[in-house]
Amino acid sequence: MEWLNYHHLLYFWLTAREGSLQKACEELRLAPSTVSKQIHQLEDLLGHKLFEKRGRRLELTESGRVAQRYAEEIFNLGQELLDTLRDRPVGRPLRVTVGVADVVHKLVAQRVLEQALRLEEPVRLVCREDRPVRLLRDLAAHELDLVLTDAPAPPGAHVRVYNHLLGESDISFFAAPELARRLRKDWPRSLDGAPVLLPAETSELRRGLEQWFAATGVRPRVVGDFEDSALLAVFGARGLGAFPAPTVLAAEVERAQQVRRVGRVPLRERLYAVSVERRIQHPAVAAICEAARTRVFVEALEPLVRPPRRRAGSERTPPAE
Repeated sequence: MEWLNYHHLLYFWLTAREGSLQKACEELRLAPSTVSKQIHQLEDLLGHKLFEKRGRRLELTESGRVAQRYAEEIFNLGQELLDTLRDRPVGRPLRVTVGVADVVHKLVAQRVLEQALRLEEPVRLVCREDRPVRLLRDLAAHELDLVLTDAPAPPGAHVRVYNHLLGESDISFFAAPELARRLRKDWPRSLDGAPVLLPAETSELRRGLEQWFAATGVRPRVVGDFEDSALLAVFGARGLGAFPAPTVLAAEVERAQQVRRVGRVPLRERLYAVSVERRIQHPAVAAICEAARTRVFVEALEPLVRPPRRRAGSERTPPAE
């Protein structure tokens, strides 16, 4: 049976944390040759290179990032053992690391992720934002527990992942009050030549909007492309152009940005959770997915699809599409 040398793991962990062999040696009060030799022994045992040199810095390889995450858990657990036996308060929270694709609306992400913080047990939520392809790479390296994105992971990924649809909403355009009043007249033809702020061309929503513009015969004037939905909304609030957002967020977008809803677009924006598990076991991740499906999107839609009051003897009006 092979056993891990925890001294070697400690030297690796400190070097990874500091990003420099010299700084790790200063903390350990050991010679660089000693630390370097023992890290190489750890690499030989694991069968993977853990570092690669970039200039004067050491950067973790993909295997190195996986080893670093395990090392953090191991040494944090060791500290918890000491605290427990010495009657110190522990209260170690459950850690969940989520990657949020830059195309996902920030209010949607906030609504969904906050459910993890409502669990009875303490939770430490770590959020990372990046492009979907990079987040999926980190998920494959087990650096993330979950990825939130607007589209399923493409086939042919290096690791098997599972796509979990959390919810969907149609899209509305919003604008500062004066611009909104103008655009409401003769919607959606009013968009022709009007200034608009759109998500990045790589997003699913942008592609859908371009197709809708072509089908409707309107050619808005695109004055800005944004990868960050929050920044897009800030520009829209300044009256620089109309901008799209999920209709389920209508009340919050209007309140937060002091804008008005102009009109709906017959497009569906979806939110997916991508994981390496078919059946999610992590309690915080499970809480995120369950709440999104059963409460977050449902509750947000209720004020928008509630049928009007019926007069006596009238037929029930179906919910608006």
